[in-house]
Amino acid sequence: MNAAPGPALLAVDLGLRSGLARFGADGRLRWYRSQNFGTHARLKRAVPAVLLDAAPLAWLVLEGGGPIADVWEREASRRALPVLRVAAEDWRSRLLYAREQRSGPQAKDAADGLARRVIDWSHAPRPTSLRHDAAEAILLGLWAALEVGWLSQVPPEVRR
Repeated sequence: MNAAPGPALLAVDLGLRSGLARFGADGRLRWYRSQNFGTHARLKRAVPAVLLDAAPLAWLVLEGGGPIADVWEREASRRALPVLRVAAEDWRSRLLYAREQRSGPQAKDAADGLARRVIDWSHAPRPTSLRHDAAEAILLGLWAALEVGWLSQVPPEVRR
């Protein structure tokens, strides 16, 4: 993917299959995808290229923790790239209604609909199918754009 000029943030829903979403400083989604790294070793080799592909970056935003988060954080540290690390419950509580978070599958369904509205509002290419990890990365990125002050509120077109 070719990154647009200017600072951006990359939101990553962590896993060996990760969701990735790049947002511009205007708070709009630029691109998103799901990437299957397969193994921890391949993930370690791929992270530098993923960060280079998304450059220039002002923020790396990670949902989750553990050894996979450590790989991303080490590479961000090498690049002096600030990292925001968050639990799913934190961004979900800001973007989803309580009734949409009663179960994991329910939260994933709600995230899918909201992510599609972010895609439309951002004029990003519409997906033929949207994997839940990419949808969650999109919402993580929206949360982060609010958190770092790139957006003052959830855009009215995205609100329900």
